[in-house]
Amino acid sequence: MGAIKLVLLILATIFFPPIGVFAVAGCGADFFINICLTVLGYLPGHIHAFYLIYIFYERKGEAESGLYNPRPASGIYSERVLRGGKHVPAAAAAAQQQPEVVAA
Repeated sequence: MGAIKLVLLILATIFFPPIGVFAVAGCGADFFINICLTVLGYLPGHIHAFYLIYIFYERKGEAESGLYNPRPASGIYSERVLRGGKHVPAAAAAAQQQPEVVAA
């Protein structure tokens, strides 16, 4: 079912990039940036939309395998995209950012 969703998302993004951005990032800064890029030039809107979709599915795959990348991707402002659509509790995110120190 996930592959069908991805194909439909890509088809919607090809025709109108802000639809794809809205589907993965919601109504936020990334959505409005994409609208501006699409109005200024159709190709920049596509590049931005496909970049967001790529980062979303990359982070989603990492989250499903138990990994969490706390480093933000450049140019992405949506927490939903950065976390791959998964909710990561603040305590778990902080624990993965700081290495464990073992006293000798």
